[in-house]
Amino acid sequence: MTVSAHDNRPRLPTWETALSHLVLVAGGFFLMIPLAWMLSTSLKSLGTVMSLPPEWIPRTFHWENYADIFRLVPFGRYVWNTVVITLLDVVGKIVSCSLVAFAFARLRWRGREVLFLIMLATMMLPPQVTMIPQFVVFKHMELIDTIVPLVLPNWLGGPFLTFLLRQFFMSIPLDLDDAARIDGASNFGIYWRVVLPLSKPALAAVAIFMFNGSWNDFFGPLIYLHSRDKYTIALGLRSFQDQNYTEWHLLMAASLVAMLPVVLIFFFAQKYFIQGIVFTGVKG
Repeated sequence: MTVSAHDNRPRLPTWETALSHLVLVAGGFFLMIPLAWMLSTSLKSLGTVMSLPPEWIPRTFHWENYADIFRLVPFGRYVWNTVVITLLDVVGKIVSCSLVAFAFARLRWRGREVLFLIMLATMMLPPQVTMIPQFVVFKHMELIDTIVPLVLPNWLGGPFLTFLLRQFFMSIPLDLDDAARIDGASNFGIYWRVVLPLSKPALAAVAIFMFNGSWNDFFGPLIYLHSRDKYTIALGLRSFQDQNYTEWHLLMAASLVAMLPVVLIFFFAQKYFIQGIVFTGVKG
């Protein structure tokens, strides 16, 4: 059977495809409006922020606003505190959740399914339920106004991310474990040398989830951090707001600086993030 030369030509997009692309472009445009306004405001002077009609493109670009946020308040210190807490949270969450997920997915032991269901049941507890008891525990341990209450819970696992990693680990063939045991590998050796190297997409997804949550966390630092030199970025943004006064141009500049790491990490790691989320549903 001969193949027509017309079959090799690229197909033109149908009107349904064109319409869907048009809707996506329009949706993306509207989603970018707040970001564009934030960027515009960050380059204005305080006197022109509330001008009417609004100016999308400032007549004079005040780049010094970005320098002022580090000069007027210790914003660099806030960034450093946030980086330290976020990195400790990400490492702790990856280590603890991957170990628990490995035990639920790859090991056979009595009561495994029951404990797994109990762990999933804790997802139904809102954080407001455990907030006060947890605060009382850390207060008795004299850890208030330290970063320990913000870091230690993330070294003790978590139901959602443990479930995500467990689903991914179950998609890895068990034959690899048997082959490793024949070569003399222990359970930890299988976890470290077999499962983790094959789970980079899922680990990247966990890291992005944790980074985003920890970097933008406001409520936790608000409760546990009292000293100004220990503030995170989320608390530091309040430095540009007062009860009767808000420096909108500096607040928008600081918000853009705070948002930039999250956007960059997701932009460069979105491939692994999407793979990690998709592959967790391969095997249940």
